[in-house]
Amino acid sequence: MPNGKIQITGAKEKEAFEEKMKDIAQKAKEKEVAAQAASLGFPYLDLVGFPIGPETITSIPKEISAQLKAVCFLNTGEEVRVGAVDPQNAEVKEILFQIQERSHGAGGAIYMISERSFAAAFKLYEALPVIKKIVKGVTIPEADLQKFQKEVKSFKDLQTRVTGVPVTEVVTLLIASGMNSDASDIHVEAGESGIVVRFRLDGVLNVVATLPADLWPKVISRIKLLSALKLNITDRPQDGRFTIFLTNDKIDVRVSTIPTAYGESVVMRLLRGKVSAAKFENLGLRGRAFEILAKEIERPNGMIITTGPTGSGKTTTLYGILLKLNSPETKIITLEDPVEYKLEGINQSQIDHSKEYTFAKGLRSILRQDPDVIMVGEMRDLETSETAIQAALTGHLVLSTIHTNSASGAVPRFLSMGVKPFLLAPALNAVIGQRLVRKICQECKIEDKLASETMERVKELLGAISEKSGEKVDLKKLKFWKGSGCQMCGNLGFKGRVGIYEIMQMTKEIEKVILSGEISEYKMQELAVENGMVTMVQDGLLKALDGITSVDEVFRTAE
Repeated sequence: MPNGKIQITGAKEKEAFEEKMKDIAQKAKEKEVAAQAASLGFPYLDLVGFPIGPETITSIPKEISAQLKAVCFLNTGEEVRVGAVDPQNAEVKEILFQIQERSHGAGGAIYMISERSFAAAFKLYEALPVIKKIVKGVTIPEADLQKFQKEVKSFKDLQTRVTGVPVTEVVTLLIASGMNSDASDIHVEAGESGIVVRFRLDGVLNVVATLPADLWPKVISRIKLLSALKLNITDRPQDGRFTIFLTNDKIDVRVSTIPTAYGESVVMRLLRGKVSAAKFENLGLRGRAFEILAKEIERPNGMIITTGPTGSGKTTTLYGILLKLNSPETKIITLEDPVEYKLEGINQSQIDHSKEYTFAKGLRSILRQDPDVIMVGEMRDLETSETAIQAALTGHLVLSTIHTNSASGAVPRFLSMGVKPFLLAPALNAVIGQRLVRKICQECKIEDKLASETMERVKELLGAISEKSGEKVDLKKLKFWKGSGCQMCGNLGFKGRVGIYEIMQMTKEIEKVILSGEISEYKMQELAVENGMVTMVQDGLLKALDGITSVDEVFRTAE
């Protein structure tokens, strides 16, 4: 080593020297990280060569580990240790907290590690085995669905194709056609002369195809295979489900079977993953009713109830109100059975009778969460009703539903459950009565010439609209519409649905009647109409005048 300089003569010596210098540099870097950790108050650890088990490393998902540059290197169930390049990152603290919670409160600590340590530990993810998803039973390929969706454009096409495909493809064809026509349910029923297939479209069942009776055993077996039902049970009801995974969506199919005289009746309900709730402005409210409800939902407390039979759109209306109220400043919690739509920014809780998580118990728990707005799926009993009323009286806005035929029937229903009138009267802000009517298909819309008796009935109802409602109708110029039927609507004349409403707003007169205890549905209706309420039938006829629906559809639904 002349002149104090290192002389390297061979390639191997050069390589060894470079490795030595690299090792010196790495150790110096580790010392720097250790010193930095000490100054920040974190323990330091070198993870190169540190033994980490597969279950421990996967405590943090690979994607999150790469994003945060953090790894879990110890997880005994009682102690959790996480190493991070940036231990001060709030997200690292949150991931440690989550691991501790999953371990039922294990002790935890964050260590500072170098980039070199992280890279060495992260390589362990690559050594983990890839677990393939195990699919049980039979599945429906997306390609098969898409093929049939292109081939079947009408119910006539469905009837032609359903008799020409193998039995294994019949169910796929029916689901593809149901998706095309926006059916909510597919009914497959064994009859004496054949198999009848009906789709529920916009709330109404329509026969779309028939199959020979001798195919029934194969068709029902295919449905049961898909939904994991027992093939040999034909004399008892069964419930099952299966999921169809699409490229950008998924469809949950809930299957119900019951025994009938000629075999079984099967109903397949199609639940689409990306169905969104309707906006408040698109529900179908109009005029004074829209203004009243928009005003009532802005109040900080009280109770708004929507009424109607099953399938009348009550939940859709409540979701529209929730979307209107949803903001970062408002805490909204729902209690539902089941959760029908996922709403961003809203805390949705589903009741579970098997675990005794009922509406009444869930509502008491919700109140401890300090919400501003509460939605309760249904008022079924006195305990739930009384808790909701107390919440409405103590500074919460409560939304819920109750099964009555009209808005005026809600108060007598509450009282029949045992609710005290002096609590109900000040708690109630408004009651909504509603139905869903089918909308006229705009592609085949034509003028509808009403029979003289029907026209007289229409004039009587429209003429009875109170001046306080703000609605003015010229009874001499009445013109109505209907759909003649086309390919776009499957020759039904209707496409889509809209709500028809009546809004009973709480007034001093109605409050006096409630407190008096001498209450009837007729009296409530009379007072509400005197105050300017437009009834459901009248609202429907006004929409018929606007060309949205037909007169026959209004009378079928609301009377």
